[in-house]
Amino acid sequence: METKNIIRELRTNNGLSQQELAERVYVTRQAVSRWENGETIPNTETLKLLSDLFAVSVNTLLGSPYKLICQCCGMPLDDTTISKDTNGSFNEKYCKWCYTDGKFMFKDIEELLNYLTEHMPIENLSPQQTHDFFKKELSKLDYWKESK
Repeated sequence: METKNIIRELRTNNGLSQQELAERVYVTRQAVSRWENGETIPNTETLKLLSDLFAVSVNTLLGSPYKLICQCCGMPLDDTTISKDTNGSFNEKYCKWCYTDGKFMFKDIEELLNYLTEHMPIENLSPQQTHDFFKKELSKLDYWKESK
């Protein structure tokens, strides 16, 4: 779905007029009309305000152009699994199980690997092979690259 349709649908589902939405995100009614007609899209700061107002990610507002995955564990992300920062805004880099209330839940990669090996065994692989597989895959993710 296109951004123009997403904004219109979110606005109408929340019972807001274009004027009411405009007031909540500090723009003119004409700006909202232009978004909904597909003439323009909101700027980055306004997308963040819309994200907070409608409790959806910026990625969702933009029509989900990116397949998001947690940069700690590799889980696919959507609006129900994306973590939130301490201010309540979406953090589109991590899932809510790896990053909660501004804190990472795993102190190091070995702790996460042990958890995954125990709770997500891979059929036909020994625990050590499963551990090694996850380690190879996780090392490709930003969080573990940056923590080196």
